[in-house]
Amino acid sequence: MNAAGRTIVLAGATSDAGLVAASRLLTAGARVVATGRSAGRLEPLREAGAQVEVADATSLESMAALAARLDGVDAVIPLVGGWRGGGGLSGQTDADFDALMPALQAVRATSRAFDSALQASDAGRFGIVSSTAVARPLAGGANYAAVKAASEAWTRAVAHGFAKAARDAQEPLRAASVVFRVKALDPEALAAAAVALWDTDAAELNDTMIEL
Repeated sequence: MNAAGRTIVLAGATSDAGLVAASRLLTAGARVVATGRSAGRLEPLREAGAQVEVADATSLESMAALAARLDGVDAVIPLVGGWRGGGGLSGQTDADFDALMPALQAVRATSRAFDSALQASDAGRFGIVSSTAVARPLAGGANYAAVKAASEAWTRAVAHGFAKAARDAQEPLRAASVVFRVKALDPEALAAAAVALWDTDAAELNDTMIEL
């Protein structure tokens, strides 16, 4: 299996990483649906060949409406992110924590909205971008590491849900949920990893950590 012919949703895709991932997936023959809250910021993705949708990746209602409009989805990768930190533990402000929360909200909203679609695919994939900070959290990045750790926990729960549904139905596991852990985000490495999501069988890929 490969990415060709797959419908892949990049949720919150208006960053450089979103554009690079979309371009690589399109080159691999995938249909890319890129979301963002600003039509203007989605324009480069449209010009690259992606189908663009003005939608809020942190909103379950918005993501569910998008899922209902699409005729099948094979992969979802939420790309909402950002960094706030520094100042030691005393510098971990509530404002910074609130600013980081959309990343977790996007993981929750997208996974719930597209859960049925990914399980209906013959090779569904859900992947998030996390950080090596989870394995070694520092005082100056405690807010950031905590949000990423929660996102990883949620993604592993998605993996369990995929496995349980397949087991209960007495069917082979076809969907996989994975975490991409990065030290510093390299858009090209992330794009290559997204294209490679179908290089490995779901049973082997599900609930794995992929370091980039």
